This record gives sequence, C-alpha cells and structure tokens, in this order.
Amino acid sequence: MTAQLPTVTEKAAIVLKFHPVITMTDEQLFDFCQLNRDFRIERQETGEIVIMSPTGSETDERNFDLIGQLWLWTKQDGTGVGFGSSGGFTLPSGAVRSPDAAWIKKTDWEAIPLEKRKKFAPICPEFVVELRSESDSLKELKAKMEEYIKNGTKLGWLIDRVQRKVYIYRSDSAVEELDNPTSLSGENVLPGFVLDLSGVW
Repeated sequence: MTAQLPTVTEKAAIVLKFHPVITMTDEQLFDFCQLNRDFRIERQETGEIVIMSPTGSETDERNFDLIGQLWLWTKQDGTGVGFGSSGGFTLPSGAVRSPDAAWIKKTDWEAIPLEKRKKFAPICPEFVVELRSESDSLKELKAKMEEYIKNGTKLGWLIDRVQRKVYIYRSDSAVEELDNPTSLSGENVLPGFVLDLSGVW
C-alpha cells in the first residue's frame, strides 16, 4: 500500500502530545525550539507541541511586505515595538504563539524583565496578524485568533490570501469579515496605521 502525500491544500503540521507523561517547562520549550530552528514551533494551551514547516517563499515575501509597512509606522509613531514571524510569546493561558506580525505598547514591553524578553516573553501582543497560505487550515487559524483575543489582544487581522478575505477580530465586538479589501486601518489600537494590501494579495 502506497502512502498518500499531503496536497498543498492540507495543513502540514504535526501535533505532539506529551502531557501527562512529560511536562515541558518554558525553559525546555525554548531550548527545544533553538535545537530545531528549521521548524516553527508553538505550544497549545493544553500543552501539545505544534510543529510546522517553514512557509513557502511566496507567502514569506508577502509577509515581508506586511512587516515592512508595520515597521515603518512603528518607527514613526514611537509608542510601541513591532515583531516579525520568528518571535514567540507566552500567553497568559500558557500557550506559546508566534504570530506573523505583532505590536506591543513600549511601556508594556519595557515592564517585562530583560531576561524574560530574551526568550518567549510572557505577554500577549496588543495587535496581531496571521497571514494564511494555501497549506494553512482556516479553521485552526480562526481558533488561534480567538485565543489571542481571549488572552488580551485588542485588534487582530486574519488575512486569507486563498479566498481574498480578511477577518477582523476585536476585543469588544464580533468578528468582521471583509471581501477583498484594498487596505486595513489600525483603528484606535494603532492610530494612523493603514496597511496597503496590494503587496499582500
């Protein structure tokens, strides 16, 4: 019998269950990630380790455009710090997540001890972006966005390049779905920031 290889539309993620046999500490998880830099590794709230292969070149090129726009606004605004897709955060729930882009108020970031900032900082970003590629499960990304909101994110964008849709998550309202928008506003969380989606689609 021949094994069937996953198609490009199937999510190529591996979920490893350790609990209750092994409980990986925050320090051990960080070291584990350093030993396996070729993968994107996250931890779910329930303790499972999720291992994902790197994104495709095209998706990463689009994400680079997104991060570049956020970086420019962050430098001009000066009230916060921005992050790309390789940084991880330990959420209040215990989950460790690595959004494709994130932003945190400078005062909140600087309140974290320096030694904790060097690893997976114990904070949930105020703003997050997840950029869906063809191999990502939309259902799982939506669940991740809900997790961010539950843990303290005020504004989140799930950009679905496959269907050219954007799902806007806010801490104080229901999810808003946009069809093929040309831009997105940072609203009162990132005042003055407007993401031009022409280079992201």
